[in-house]
Formats: sequence, C-alpha cells, structure tokens
Amino acid sequence: MITIILIAITTAVSIWCFSSRSAFRTFWFNAQEVWYLKKWWQIITHGFVHGSWGHLLFNMLALFCFGRVVEEYFVAVWGSPIGQILYVVLYLTATAVSSVWDLFKYRDDWQYSAVGASGAVSAILFASILFEPKMGIYIYLIPIPIPGYIFAPLYLLYCWWMARRNADNIGHTAHFWGAVYGVLFPLALRPDLFSFFLRQIGG
Repeated sequence: MITIILIAITTAVSIWCFSSRSAFRTFWFNAQEVWYLKKWWQIITHGFVHGSWGHLLFNMLALFCFGRVVEEYFVAVWGSPIGQILYVVLYLTATAVSSVWDLFKYRDDWQYSAVGASGAVSAILFASILFEPKMGIYIYLIPIPIPGYIFAPLYLLYCWWMARRNADNIGHTAHFWGAVYGVLFPLALRPDLFSFFLRQIGG
C-alpha cells in the first residue's frame, strides 16, 4: 500500500512539473542552490520529479516490482506500522544519501542539476536483493533472469564504470550510492539479516 502511495505522489508531482517550469526548478536538485542558497529540501524533493514520461515510467515500474517485496519484508521483520514507517524512511533518506556525493562534487557548478527517483529505487532494489538474493532480475532484453546476488556486484561495477566515463546524462553515482545504502539501512537496524541473506544463498 505504501509503495502505491509513493508511486501516486511521484506521478502526480512529476506530471505537475511537466507543465510548470517554476515547480520543476523549485523541486529539482541543483547542487549550487542546495550548498550556497540552503535549499536543502531539494535533496528530497528531486526524487519526486522526472525529466520525461519514459524516465517516470521506468522508475515507477521498478518501484512497483521491487517496492512491494521490500515493504512486505519490512512489515514481517518490524511489524506494523513500524515496518511501513521504516520503509518510507528508507525511501526518503536514500533519495538524500544518493545525492550527497554529487552535492560535494558539483557544488560550484551552477549548471549541474538532477531529477528522478533512481537513487531511491536503486536502494529499494538492493534491499529486495538482501531479503531475496536468489530473486531473478531481468536486464533489458536478455530473456534469462540473473539471480540478485550475482546481479548486485555487476550493477555496482557498471555504475562505477559509467560514473567514471561521465559520457551520458544519467546519475550513475546516485544509482551506486543509493544501491549501497539500500543494503546498509536494513543491516544497521537488524545485523542478523546478513545471516539470513547468507542462509538463503547457501540454501
């Protein structure tokens, strides 16, 4: 249910910003504005804004697929409503944490801005892998699912490599740190989840 609410809010805000440039610039993440003008809300609000319909649909589809898994596990581990609250905290803080690297790197570059829920969605994806490491994940048009525990290191290597190349307009650094945070957040709350992860791989 919380996943659906997050999707609904993100979709509504994104559609609003498609037609309102002022709203778009209010909610986006601009490193210089955050650092020097103290627009700290942007490290959260940019996750509810997207640059195009394709960008929005891809992120929300991924959130729908993996978010429900994580939400169910959070409720199973921590109960209700604490599980739902922690799930929302993970999502929102992942949006912020995934932007910290770029905040420091681009704080003097007025041209750098970013939008999208990709950092938070990466966190949700990796949290789902922590809970279900053998879950099959499809990559683009490859018809064979890759187990999550194999996909995870490949994804991190890809994000690191693409971030170093800096050859496109995609926030690979945000994807990387969001993914890492998606594992660290639940482990910080329940370190024994790592044993659960290892048992699932071994079993």
